[in-house]
Amino acid sequence: MAMRPDFWRTLPLAELNAQEWEALCDGCAQCCTIKLEDEDDGSIGYTGVTCRLLNLDTCRCTAYSQRHQRVPDCIEFGSDLVAGLAWLPATCAYRLRSEGRPLEWWHYLNSGDPETVHAAGISVRGHAISEEYVHGDDIEAHVLHWVTPTRSTD
Repeated sequence: MAMRPDFWRTLPLAELNAQEWEALCDGCAQCCTIKLEDEDDGSIGYTGVTCRLLNLDTCRCTAYSQRHQRVPDCIEFGSDLVAGLAWLPATCAYRLRSEGRPLEWWHYLNSGDPETVHAAGISVRGHAISEEYVHGDDIEAHVLHWVTPTRSTD
């Protein structure tokens, strides 16, 4: 199936074909970070520790087609689950489209350049370390506080 023109602007998530769904990913890799849930208030702490399968330079999975077999807790989600995934970053294209909002200016479908997500400081590139190098007991020390850039007004 081919991607339809402006699908990311016009179609709800449930109407995207498989190729469009995959293309919607902005490549930030924030979903590939280990997240911690506070037992008291349920808040989510994003860490700078990523899945061992993530290539930290490209911010892409090195074993994407086998990720669920190799990392059993890797979550596969579809349009029906997006709204319920509170841990998706506020800048996530899936979350934005689920909420009926437009993609950010730096998303490559808008900018035409897959490097803008990195240039805008949204991706984990340069901000993360693989779980291979962090002892499980030390993950809490890696909680980050992401700064979300303001939206462009154009």
